[in-house]
Amino acid sequence: MKALRFSSFGDFTGHLHVEEVPAPVAGPDEVLVKVYAASLNPSDWKNVLGQYKKTVLPRTPGQDFAGVIVAGDREMIGQEIWATGGDVGFTRDGSHAEYVVIPKKAARPKPQNLSFSEAACVGRTYVTAYVGLIEKAQLQDGETVLVTGASGGVGSSVIKLAKMKSARVIAVDRRVPDPETARRLGIDLALSSLSENIPDRVREFTRKKGVNVAFDCVGGALFEVSLKTLAPGGRQVNIVSVGERRVSFDLVDFFVRRLSLFGLSTLSIDAVASADILEKLRPAFEQGKLTAPDIARTCSIDEAVEAYREGAGGAARGKVVIVFPH
Repeated sequence: MKALRFSSFGDFTGHLHVEEVPAPVAGPDEVLVKVYAASLNPSDWKNVLGQYKKTVLPRTPGQDFAGVIVAGDREMIGQEIWATGGDVGFTRDGSHAEYVVIPKKAARPKPQNLSFSEAACVGRTYVTAYVGLIEKAQLQDGETVLVTGASGGVGSSVIKLAKMKSARVIAVDRRVPDPETARRLGIDLALSSLSENIPDRVREFTRKKGVNVAFDCVGGALFEVSLKTLAPGGRQVNIVSVGERRVSFDLVDFFVRRLSLFGLSTLSIDAVASADILEKLRPAFEQGKLTAPDIARTCSIDEAVEAYREGAGGAARGKVVIVFPH
């Protein structure tokens, strides 16, 4: 079968290659999946570049995918499934290949109304959004949420989950949507991360109360800005830090306002745990309450190295999906 492979860390041209390798074999309590579509995430290209210590080499990268079970548990053969996982592509071979083996408990039915390409885009973004917003920050119905990096995969997923909880959403991004687009996306207030005085605008919008939850998908310079928008008792989730890794904030203000800060890395959430979350979200996708992230374009496995290069360079606006003949 064809698979993307890397045996050392570094640039994509010199270290990531399409190779012909034997198809994997499902072991006990595992299934073999023919991959129909697999999307690219920032974690995939960061993996090849060597930014994660847990990766075991040599490796096939790729976390998110959708396909059909072709071997393993006889009762599961023929099922159309979607899957993802913090171990997939890091300590077990990933989805950027024609076939992948995963635990059978990690293979859950994909939403019937999503195409394979759409289903392949959901995994990491929605698992991250769900764990951060629902499990850690425990968003309640009718609260107000601020999201930085709102146009990204995780940011847009946070917005959609927040609207399911009837929350008001303040979106912060370099690219501010026009009013009609903001309304369609469910954004109640759109702010520019480049030019707006964000805390003042938030206080004005919330009548000086502040937001209940800040989901910071950027970090760095926006970390303290996000903290300043929180209402007393507010909760902030951080998943990354673009640019500066070290941040500072007023610790007295932090404890006086009784704020909570949550760090989140979904690489610790393996394929089985991720499957449990996808299964919780599946009805909302089938009912049209949630939608998959936008797809920028599709490509073949032979074009995937260039897709990695584009993704790492920030060229793609939306998900890039590797599709396989089926």
